Amino acid sequence: MVAVPGSHTGWTFLTNHARVLAAIADNPNIRIRDIAAHCRLTERAVQRIISDLEQDGYLSHTREGRTNTYRVEPDKVLRHPAEAGLTVAALLSLLVRDETDRIVRDETDRTGKPGDRPASLTATGGTSQ
Repeated sequence: MVAVPGSHTGWTFLTNHARVLAAIADNPNIRIRDIAAHCRLTERAVQRIISDLEQDGYLSHTREGRTNTYRVEPDKVLRHPAEAGLTVAALLSLLVRDETDRIVRDETDRTGKPGDRPASLTATGGTSQ
């Protein structure tokens, strides 16, 4: 199993905005506190990121009592000119596929049977490619 790296200073491959968006895409009812813990950010930083994403139309939310339900806009095109034409859905599919592949590899390592799918992937409709 791959160890979780400790805190890191300097550059990273994914922005905090991408991490927050991926966490919300994975669970549209996720709490800000849980996003912060998952992404290793402060709750205030997550609030600012969500605000940024909403202002630019990548995300919206509805409030139901004390719960927010988020909606990711999958057809929205990414902002940077180098990603011209790349949609949010395409970005998220890369992140989800990477996570799915990692889980399947870990399960194969654990069971010794290639192609075994953990129950968590079967239950959520994840795919392996």
